Amino acid sequence: MEASTPVENTGSATIADLIGLAAEQFADRPLVRYKTGGEWRDVTFAEVGAITSEIGRGLIDLGIAPGDRVAILATTRPDWTYADLAISSAGAVVVPIYPTNSPQECEWVVGNSEAVAVVCEDADQVAKITAVRDRLPALRHVIVVDPAGDVGDAIPVADLRERGRARGEAELRERAAAVRPEDPFTFIYTSGTTGPPKGCVLSHGNYRAILDMCEQVDVLHEGDVTYLFLPLAHSFALLIQLLSIDLGSTIAYFGGDPKAIVGELQEVQPSYLPSVPRIFEKIYTLVTSQGDPALIQAATKLGVKVRELEAAGVPIPDELRGPFEQAEERLFRNVRAAFGGNVRQAVTGAAPIAKDILEFFFACGVPVMEGYGMTETATASTISTIEHHRFGTVGRALPGVELRIADDGEVLVRGANIFQGYYKNDDASFGTIVDGWLHTGDLGRLDDDGYLTIVGRKKDIIITAGGKNLTPANLENDMKQSRWVSQAMMHGDRRAYPSMLITLDEEEIVPWATAAGIEDTSIAALAAHPEVHALIQAELDKANAKYAQVEQVKRFFILEHDLSQETGELTPTLKVKRNVVNEKYADRFDALYAG
Repeated sequence: MEASTPVENTGSATIADLIGLAAEQFADRPLVRYKTGGEWRDVTFAEVGAITSEIGRGLIDLGIAPGDRVAILATTRPDWTYADLAISSAGAVVVPIYPTNSPQECEWVVGNSEAVAVVCEDADQVAKITAVRDRLPALRHVIVVDPAGDVGDAIPVADLRERGRARGEAELRERAAAVRPEDPFTFIYTSGTTGPPKGCVLSHGNYRAILDMCEQVDVLHEGDVTYLFLPLAHSFALLIQLLSIDLGSTIAYFGGDPKAIVGELQEVQPSYLPSVPRIFEKIYTLVTSQGDPALIQAATKLGVKVRELEAAGVPIPDELRGPFEQAEERLFRNVRAAFGGNVRQAVTGAAPIAKDILEFFFACGVPVMEGYGMTETATASTISTIEHHRFGTVGRALPGVELRIADDGEVLVRGANIFQGYYKNDDASFGTIVDGWLHTGDLGRLDDDGYLTIVGRKKDIIITAGGKNLTPANLENDMKQSRWVSQAMMHGDRRAYPSMLITLDEEEIVPWATAAGIEDTSIAALAAHPEVHALIQAELDKANAKYAQVEQVKRFFILEHDLSQETGELTPTLKVKRNVVNEKYADRFDALYAG
């Protein structure tokens, strides 16, 4: 992929010296934007530098040594960033934990990483650690951001900062300067759809390399405002945080309520929006559910054509301009308004997304670009840009990344962003590195221009009793485009034909049921209602029509509730854990084949 003009960044050698350099270089610019008391407030780079310096020196005062692991158990909020930067500056290793994790899952991450300290958000998160603390011999300190309630002997961050102020700043600068690119920066535990999480060891050099790669292709611009609601425990959000700091741009942190995301987008008016497919799918449903599908399809086709010409710098022919301006007035500008009206680019990753949705948003002037990567590649390997993209592909390799397709179709990746292995786990399945090539576990193909298409995941492939290999993601995505459907998961390994688990979108199905005169509109009742079954069957018939007979889903059942992280059915990036769902609802799937 072509590299652009070099950008102004901090010139940091590692992540440890990143915030110190950024605080000097971009002192008066806003780094953090957060909502408090109904208002958005800014914290400058200089102020963030001072806060993280105090926390970093406080950690040194606690006896945290270079290379020690320190975990963070908190939601996406400015305090996560402060802790992350402070731990790195002190030469320690950041171990993120998803805030939705159970006490047992927290025990696994803290125990496996041998963390000596955990920074918890509040009393609820402290309670998880307290519940398992007697099984964590390496853990010496629990630190808490918000000390309200019962936090036991946890040290408030305010007290830690006070301890830090008593130590000289030179001590922290020396710690940061002593960190080398080959030293571990973070252990990120893959939330994985199978087995216990594995700790990916990622070095300072891995993340410095991926920052350089992303900056060469202008992923983020200097003046961007990024709206961040993704979990910072996930590598995608972490990369965007580090890019923002390196380039002197602003991060607006969501207020914590997923239902308020669309409202906050309109308040923040971000120019950059990193997200996962489920959010774009929800907004797509929101803005298209009342429209005429044929008109939306025609407007999308026209809009894509015009936007492609604009991106290429080609004048718009008069015969396209009039109809485009009408579509702009009736549809496109309203869709942009749902995102705050200012999005230069959005990015989707972590799971597949339907091509139709990408084309629709592109037509509307909200380019949602698909990329590809995994925790093991320090987040990213490929990227799509507004100038260089092909819908249905995940883009081309970042500068310095090499891609190859193995004989069995597996995607192999090589570059300076490849991780250092799994901590205390020589796993030999996915994530194996042979001659520098990471075996991703994903199946894909490369076209002549270097665009990568992901076909499926090796372990997700369904092989029917008749020996037919099926990739479930495509038909699942088609079903999830239905306004009535929240989740769809195909089942059928070693079965005669595919079947499917469906969950209902409560926000859409309840008003429909009320209008249809159905008295009991609880999701449990609707899941069993014959009219709802007929409605979903019609959607499935439409989706099935695009596929060969052998690939079509013959039977389905509707679950009485949605899948969730809390029940262990979804990962924090809202991917379905197939093995968990298959096991949990085995009786329901069996019944489909017995009937």
